Amino acid sequence: MTFKQGIFYQIYPRSFKDANGDGIGDIKGIISKLDYLLQLGVNYIWLSPVYASPNVDFGYDISDYFSINPEYGTMADMDKLIAEGKKRGIYFVMDLVMNHTSSEHAWFKSSLDPNSPYRDYYFHRPGKGNKLPNNWTSFFGEKAWSKNADGTYYLHLFAQNQPDLNWDHPMMYEEFKKIILFWLNKGIKGFRCDVVNVMCKTDLENGKNRLFLKGLEKYQSTPKNHMYLKRIHKELIEPNGAFLVGETVMINTQQANDLLGTESEKELDMMFGFEHMDADQFLVKWFKRKFNPDKFNRILTKWQLELPWNANYFENHDQPRSVSRYGSLHYHKESAKMLSTVLLTLKGSPFIFQGQEIGMTNVDYKSLDEYMDIETKNIWALAKKLWIPKFYRWHMIKTVSRDNARSPMQWDAKGGFSTGKPWLRINHNQTIINVEAQTDDGNSILSYYKRLIKIRQQHPVLIDGDFVPLVIKKGVFAYHRVLGNQKILVVVNMSSKYRKFKHSMDGEILLQNYPPLEMKRLRPYEARIIEVQNDQV
Repeated sequence: MTFKQGIFYQIYPRSFKDANGDGIGDIKGIISKLDYLLQLGVNYIWLSPVYASPNVDFGYDISDYFSINPEYGTMADMDKLIAEGKKRGIYFVMDLVMNHTSSEHAWFKSSLDPNSPYRDYYFHRPGKGNKLPNNWTSFFGEKAWSKNADGTYYLHLFAQNQPDLNWDHPMMYEEFKKIILFWLNKGIKGFRCDVVNVMCKTDLENGKNRLFLKGLEKYQSTPKNHMYLKRIHKELIEPNGAFLVGETVMINTQQANDLLGTESEKELDMMFGFEHMDADQFLVKWFKRKFNPDKFNRILTKWQLELPWNANYFENHDQPRSVSRYGSLHYHKESAKMLSTVLLTLKGSPFIFQGQEIGMTNVDYKSLDEYMDIETKNIWALAKKLWIPKFYRWHMIKTVSRDNARSPMQWDAKGGFSTGKPWLRINHNQTIINVEAQTDDGNSILSYYKRLIKIRQQHPVLIDGDFVPLVIKKGVFAYHRVLGNQKILVVVNMSSKYRKFKHSMDGEILLQNYPPLEMKRLRPYEARIIEVQNDQV
């Protein structure tokens, strides 16, 4: 099976399943749930970082790429996970962070000595008088420079504990070559590359004067970044039959195609774009506007038409829960099924985030103390400094915090995640939204996902077919998938209102999220997948 035929499922290990009762998810917990994922229809698991880490950014600050975080288990556990997955036809995609390491990484510790051969593995620079080396700001709402004990500064585009690596250093490629081959030799099938288009900086001069992310034009998708991705793909990925999925920062479709490269010079095999994730915000994700489904669907359509292949997602470890964001808690079951219908019928590889298949929602925390995410705490402090009123700061956190996605997986009415106290509080709605309650319920969100995945696998048109948009109006999103004389109509209503649909819906209904009725109107959050017969094409 190629990655284009597969169903991807993202696991955030810390919150998936705890096997030893310490309140933290672990590798043995993942092994215990492989049969659940097999029954769901999963072929590839994207595993968020399990490397050794001090957990300032919960694994995205890596201190050793060749070791497993003891909280998650051992390398022997990891080897068993890969082997047990392979028995079931499930393969793993590892997270790979090449832009930065943890400040606890041996390279960075050594680099603090000005005479160390590792000094230039990072960007250590003197200040300019009483000022920082430049005016850049980080993605976490801070200045992008922090001070060393010797009075110099180091660059970090993310948290202070995540110093940026210097890809101008000739050894940087060689170091990551060792890392990539180490994991490929263990049987990994691919890598999801974190913030992969900001690895290389053109220079360290001041950036343009902008409200957020000063310096972005100095490091976003630079020529050297393209050069290294081509080299990694050609020399390491292709010879091993693997693939690269890129998380890419603030790009349009033309930049996306540049990052995909050409058949002769591949860079990424697919990527996560963010434009559809930005459809409900002003400037940055913390300032939300009312969700406009037509705007959202126009962006989806643009990426469908302008990219040869998409990595389709509505949730991940950095994004709020889609049913809370794009759906309706009043129409919880209907809107969760509707969103899954779109996700699994668009052209490209669908990525399901843990708990999405049961309709998990944003968390119901009551105080800032319940949140663990460093970005959330930094933004709260920055918003307070900017005199943003407390009620709005709380609104920002409630709707956008990454902990909305990171709360533990809801396996049963009592949580089922751990016999101990979870590291992050489980949502109280676990009593009604959980795997156990939905497993034998033929009308559940989980059952709908299973049927939908089977339909996708049984109909090549949903994998290889062209995407042909039909309607984007008043929350109605309709399109055809076409392959030869095969045609499937997908029509959804992303609104809470009844909507008229003037086009033909004749054909065999493969799946819908409401009881069948002969009506031309679409009910609130209704979804239908219809196989159009040959004489109707």
